Amino acid sequence: MNKDSYEAMLAEVQAFHDKHDFKNTGGEEMAYRIALMAEELGEISACVTKGKSTQELAEEVADLFILLMGTAIAQDFDLKQAFWAKMEKIMKRESKMINGRIRVSEFRD
Repeated sequence: MNKDSYEAMLAEVQAFHDKHDFKNTGGEEMAYRIALMAEELGEISACVTKGKSTQELAEEVADLFILLMGTAIAQDFDLKQAFWAKMEKIMKRESKMINGRIRVSEFRD
């Protein structure tokens, strides 16, 4: 298995879902998954605001990434395809400085 490939990571997340029967035990329900993602964002925030190590931050970001991949599994969409479609879209956007920070968005008048 090539651990550098997206397909290998996706297969591992699928195996995790299968092992715990997420499909039949509420683990793929979207409101629950959103709550888990919010929890992980809170843990990422705590790493940053409390000055935790980069290793701890990486672990929390990995948790969120696994949840995102699992959401693609649960909702049956191709996350890799969605990623590339979104990147193509946002690469065309302009950026603005807002309150001293760069912002890239669909700015509306």
